[in-house]
Amino acid sequence: MMTWLRSPASETQITHGQRLWLYVFAIITMILLVLPTLIVIPMSFSDSQYLEFPPETWSFRWYEHYLASEEWMQATRTSFKAAFFTMLVATPIGVLAAYGLHASKLPFIRASFVLLITPMMVPVVLIAIGAFYAYVKLQILYTMLGLVLAHSLLAIPLVVIVTGSALKGFDTNLESAARSLGAPRWKAFLTITLPQIRFAVVTSALLAFLTSFDEVVIAMFVSGGDNPTLTRNMFNALRDQIDPTIASISTLMIVVTTLMMALAQIFGQQRNP
Repeated sequence: MMTWLRSPASETQITHGQRLWLYVFAIITMILLVLPTLIVIPMSFSDSQYLEFPPETWSFRWYEHYLASEEWMQATRTSFKAAFFTMLVATPIGVLAAYGLHASKLPFIRASFVLLITPMMVPVVLIAIGAFYAYVKLQILYTMLGLVLAHSLLAIPLVVIVTGSALKGFDTNLESAARSLGAPRWKAFLTITLPQIRFAVVTSALLAFLTSFDEVVIAMFVSGGDNPTLTRNMFNALRDQIDPTIASISTLMIVVTTLMMALAQIFGQQRNP
């Protein structure tokens, strides 16, 4: 242990012992973030009519109730479809926008980047209210189209940032060489640039999926009718009554989110070697 504490933690010769306070702080932060999850998961396996921790009797009762409920299943299908279509819309738009920002030499290009990431700086509730009134005029309120467009607005800035970061480490001379040999720009991008940043693109797509799948504020305003999202129904259920089914759904959402984030980390690491 003492040998590890004295060993360098980085190329700057800072030892692990000098960073010990940082490790302790990181562990405490992780515990505070993970602890609510560790409480919700056991509650989802309770046989009680009410949320209780720790469960006195273990059961899959509320998972069975969730799977047997057509209302919850419809909301689940809506959430997955909205997330999938959001991924399909936000990923190509964000990638092309990031490429355009990277390749352009115009003086106002930095202002364009700020404009693209504005949805990340504006409170989500304001976006939800604006989308609600716009959708009423356009008659697309409570439709899958409206939900996907609103969620894509939130997902595109993430795609732009992740893909733009990958493009900064890409050698543009490779694409220039392809174009000098007669390849049009779109073909040079598809055959040279895109394969080099493909892991960042996949990571961006997964983040876009999660942005839509976990979003609740906009869904409260623009989803409903035949297209309620899972998060919207969960919020309404918590407001009206404490249903243990919510704990089982939350556990499943934690599993899905964790798997998607793990995939994003795996794809993100493969581009570093």
